[in-house]
Amino acid sequence: MTETSRHLVDAGGKRFRPIVVLLAAQFADPHAPGVVPAAVAIELTHLSTLYHDDVMDEAPRRRGAASANARWTNTVAILTGDYLFARASDITADLGPAATRILARTIATLCEGQIRETVGPAPDQDPVEHYLRVVTEKTASLIATSGRLGAMLAGADPVTVDTLATFGELFGVAFQLSDDIIDVASDPADSGKTPGTDLREGIPTLPVLYALQADDRPAARLRELINSDFAAGGGNPEEGVAEAIELLRAHEGMARARQELVTWSTRARECLAPLSDNGAKAALESLADFVIDRTG
Repeated sequence: MTETSRHLVDAGGKRFRPIVVLLAAQFADPHAPGVVPAAVAIELTHLSTLYHDDVMDEAPRRRGAASANARWTNTVAILTGDYLFARASDITADLGPAATRILARTIATLCEGQIRETVGPAPDQDPVEHYLRVVTEKTASLIATSGRLGAMLAGADPVTVDTLATFGELFGVAFQLSDDIIDVASDPADSGKTPGTDLREGIPTLPVLYALQADDRPAARLRELINSDFAAGGGNPEEGVAEAIELLRAHEGMARARQELVTWSTRARECLAPLSDNGAKAALESLADFVIDRTG
């Protein structure tokens, strides 16, 4: 269990969720005893979701290394994810009932977001609205909890706690939007990611949803490619994915997605305005800028 649990830890990652915990604590007592354990619990929770995500997505790689399900089995990956959830809960139990309840409800929200994505939008539901709700639940909720727990356990006042939780949610949505754009627009040599991963997995992202809303020939061709599982690209799915990526890069839907990213990043930055000026505030503002800069 130690080997499988350390697998994704050793593979790397940005660790910005625990960073948000530690930065949020800077608005009160950053040395309060619960702050670092909360950061650990948040990162373990995030890691646990990655093990489960890779099983559901049948992903062969994660963070440049073989995924746990590819290296071992689906069963091992699922149990490792469960184990990390348990370890995070055990750590949080020492932080008091309020922190335990917050993390438990966040885990429930993560699951709701995953199920919502799997089921898809209702026939009468706006796909973009559905997508943003999935992102808020599946990605942003844990980052919001990072800000909330960091500030709360450091002894910040309720307004500051709520402000940092709001920042986490807005920043979390912006971060996912930037990931969606990178999945289409990035050069693998720069990003380390293979373009079109979400397309291959049938995951609708904002650039795709915006492009499909258009009434033009590129949108019609994109729809044809997606509906045929990219076999319409000359019978070779990889050629179909490559064609879809080129269509998306040139389509106004990509520009709309970039503007939506700027909107969420700006909202995240602006919500910090009432907080006192310090190094932590500047760092959080830099995070909000980073999600735009990383898309090129």
